[in-house]
Amino acid sequence: MERINGMPKAHSTINTVLKFGATSTNLTQLCKIKSYPDLGGAPDTIETTDLEDTTQTFVAGVQSLDTMEFTANYTSEAYDAAKANERTAGYFELDFGANGADGTFTWQGEYVVYATGGEVNGVREMVIVVTPSTVITKSA
Repeated sequence: MERINGMPKAHSTINTVLKFGATSTNLTQLCKIKSYPDLGGAPDTIETTDLEDTTQTFVAGVQSLDTMEFTANYTSEAYDAAKANERTAGYFELDFGANGADGTFTWQGEYVVYATGGEVNGVREMVIVVTPSTVITKSA
């Protein structure tokens, strides 16, 4: 691991790739993405305060798996390709770095894709909204 002043070097988001497939061994790049969301969320808290406590107390509850929005540049070809597998249950992989050199995150779920609104001198974009059905894990 490369270090600067004894600290691990930070990594760029360059070569971050979203993949999708019908099986975990047959994944292809869904489309080039511009941004990706948080990969998970904070757990809900469960209040455990009783009538003898002078301060509220909590324990960690279930972690939320909110929908995740990936932003991509719109092209007719990329949109049509993504639309072809929309609402199909499958496997996802998000690679950090070339071929996942900085980590690979995997989960199952399905997605929808839509074109976003535009503005003068703006870039046409589309959003891929993924609804995970399993926990997101770092596999590499």
